[in-house]
Amino acid sequence: MGATGVGAGQKLFVRAHVALFRATGGRLGGRVAGLEQVLLTTTGRRSGQPRTVPLAATVDGSALVLVASNGGAARDPAWFGNLVADPRVQVQRGREVHPMVARVAQGEERARLWVRVVANNPGYERYSDRTQRVIPVVVCEPDAAS
Repeated sequence: MGATGVGAGQKLFVRAHVALFRATGGRLGGRVAGLEQVLLTTTGRRSGQPRTVPLAATVDGSALVLVASNGGAARDPAWFGNLVADPRVQVQRGREVHPMVARVAQGEERARLWVRVVANNPGYERYSDRTQRVIPVVVCEPDAAS
């Protein structure tokens, strides 16, 4: 594992998933184990470069809800730190790329959304059991400025 806790195999898998998703407009890689996948592009907080990861998404009205589970690791995933530093993100659903603004759900909103994301993907409950941290729930909403 590297300094970020992500192994070379995982990085290769992520790159392949992103490439396949983009090349097919989400026909391949747009659903994994029945879950909608999106491509989240953040701006690297140190590099300033775009960083794209595939993530499972839960729809909540016009918002997309993402979970910074990092597989239940003790640390938040790098993409989460990037969007906290700069909440302007792009989310690709199928062939469509949407400029969005991300924020971390808190309090009652987080509790409500956690129930929804766990119903959509029960694996998140297992991830929560593996870690001491409270797994962040991220709400991505359309960017009104775009």
